[in-house]
Amino acid sequence: MTPADSAYPPYDQYPAPEFVIPESVLNGDTSDVYFARTQTILEREGLNPVVTFELFANGDGLLCGIKETLTLLRQVLKPGDQVWALPEGGPIALKEVALRIRARYNPLGLYETAMLGMLAQPSGWATAARACVEAAGGKPVISFGARHVHPSVSPIMEYSAIVGGCAGCATPAGARLAGQQPIGTMPHAMILIFGDTVKAALAYDQDLPPDVPRVVLVDTFKDEAEESLRVAAALGERLDGVRLDTPSERGRVTPDLVKEVRARLDQASYAKVRITVSGGLTPERIRDFVATGAPVDYFAVGSYISGARPIDFTADIKEIEGKPVAKRGRIPGITPNPRLQHISLWD
Repeated sequence: MTPADSAYPPYDQYPAPEFVIPESVLNGDTSDVYFARTQTILEREGLNPVVTFELFANGDGLLCGIKETLTLLRQVLKPGDQVWALPEGGPIALKEVALRIRARYNPLGLYETAMLGMLAQPSGWATAARACVEAAGGKPVISFGARHVHPSVSPIMEYSAIVGGCAGCATPAGARLAGQQPIGTMPHAMILIFGDTVKAALAYDQDLPPDVPRVVLVDTFKDEAEESLRVAAALGERLDGVRLDTPSERGRVTPDLVKEVRARLDQASYAKVRITVSGGLTPERIRDFVATGAPVDYFAVGSYISGARPIDFTADIKEIEGKPVAKRGRIPGITPNPRLQHISLWD
């Protein structure tokens, strides 16, 4: 793990993410079929007006997915088309317009499905991550949720968690999008195969490069405090930390358990060994650790972030050739939002 006292720059200080838009998105295969049919009909009828498109949120939260959406628009729009957007990682309110596009309907309309999806699920993930980060009260939160989502979307989920404030994530693909290195410890499988936590820890220490932090899982075979002391004695100064991941069958990790492990490490002169807690963490559980003074150095969160409910987005045409329009129930014309920033896609 990165040391707890390291400064984690906000996501927008990392290198710009390099999103790759799949061919299935660009050719419309992932769009609702009626958009492709509409495109065909309009082409045959000779209709392709300039429209003003607005995408707005159907809930409060943290906005994520704008940068990927702009990457898509950069490939499908033309110079002269105009785009306004809210910043990635900022707050968004119910019914607030996050993205406004002025361009000819074809080919823009074909990508409505993709743009909505690029905003909805990442915003849900980022919002959940922010809830965990706020609950942690300044302690770093790591995203460990890739195993709960399909691998084709796990990099975006991990990136979204970092936008939401997580200090890092477990997968190389997700970390790469955020300009980071992946963060990890060791799996139970490795310890089970070695048959002993210390043997696994010694192999981990011997076989991995020196820049990989030595963080050892200590709940596989024996009492967590006992295993922590055994590993600390074996690795000495090379041990960066231990991870507690006690399963629900054993009552999960509790504040009292963390306090005991910390006390026993300190009593044995291993005060520099840090403690990571994982396993079914939620903002409520994290707040409990913080409120009771449990000396956790890192929180590793999985399914609470990866399983977050998307923040739905809706797309409306609000102008056609400069004339205000709207479906019934909506107000014709562009929706004022002074927070929108004009985006130069091709600078």
